[in-house]
Amino acid sequence: MAIEIKAPIFPESVSGGDVATWHKKAGDAVKRDELLVEIETDKVVMEVICPADGVLASVSKPEGTSVLSQEVLGVVEEGAVAAASATAEPLAAAPAAVSAEAAPALGPAARKLVAEHGLVAASISGSGKSGRVTKDDVVQHISSAAVPRTPAAAAPAAVAMPTMVGERVERRVPMTRLRARIAERLLEAKQSTAMLTTFNEVNMAPVMNLRKQYGEKFEKAHGVRLGFMSFFVKAAVEALRRFPGVNASLDGQDIIYHGYQDIGVAVSSEKGLVVPILREAEHMSLAEIEAKIAEYGKKARDGKLSIEDITGGTFSISNGGIFGSLLSTPILNPPQTAILGMHKIQDRPMAVNGQVVILPMMYLALSYDHRLIDGKEAVSFLVAIKDMIEDPTRILLEM
Repeated sequence: MAIEIKAPIFPESVSGGDVATWHKKAGDAVKRDELLVEIETDKVVMEVICPADGVLASVSKPEGTSVLSQEVLGVVEEGAVAAASATAEPLAAAPAAVSAEAAPALGPAARKLVAEHGLVAASISGSGKSGRVTKDDVVQHISSAAVPRTPAAAAPAAVAMPTMVGERVERRVPMTRLRARIAERLLEAKQSTAMLTTFNEVNMAPVMNLRKQYGEKFEKAHGVRLGFMSFFVKAAVEALRRFPGVNASLDGQDIIYHGYQDIGVAVSSEKGLVVPILREAEHMSLAEIEAKIAEYGKKARDGKLSIEDITGGTFSISNGGIFGSLLSTPILNPPQTAILGMHKIQDRPMAVNGQVVILPMMYLALSYDHRLIDGKEAVSFLVAIKDMIEDPTRILLEM
């Protein structure tokens, strides 16, 4: 029986997607619940699973093709048996040839790099889940001394890769849907909001001392490391309670005040920056926050974030400090009206009670939509964050 393989039902906020990767080709045997194809939307990569054992009879939407919700991607013939390949014997006699089945799984970005440089996928060591090859794996492989290439692509690859001093090489590649959507939203945020940023600095010594004193016990008790982000999330939750306008959003001429704190935490993936949501963060403990952030980080690296993971949010936190940023202006994530930027912790001389003391300081930045949030409210919100981080007992006592 022929079963149509259809694209997932996309949420209202997703107009469509592109076929990123087919993990099987027409004529291959397939098994129920096996990953068949990945669809890249402007937010996440969605997986399409095989509905039954059989053979992938046809592929109607090849890689790179745009698809709409529930559009037919191919057909699986249930119960059919894959025909033996007529070229199996010659391939077996050629040790250098690598079958499709022997090749490791590649993410969309990694697959694109492999194709562009004519690489042999099976020769690349994958560091992702179940040996999955990531973009970083391919980049590292390219920079190695010996780079095996497919025979058909060896000549074009030799031309594409700079081999002479002073050679000028250019490549033109289309944006992925995710990168295009990021560009669109950033431009929208700049053009449609009255964005301002206020800055402050915070002494991180109290939190660092707390982590040093209890970090090992915390990890043993909860199975997760005690990081800085959980303190900032808890501080943000309390500050948002005091200043509900910072937790609000604009919808035309209406202001929507949210009676909950869904905190977006920006994480980096090979496909770009994504902002998964800590739902009802006001009810989460430090350990629950750290565990959820770790889970989101792993899902982002493996390309497993769902639409639900990154949809919504009333306030966001971005930590450019992990990349070494000393100071930056975070951009709003509409319809949210504020975002907190964390930065690199750096020892600086500070005046304390008339004495110069070296302290681990971090610059904080709060970008906000001035149409809704006044300067006094924004500054007071940021000061509240600073006070709670410099005296973490305030977080526990909600003071």
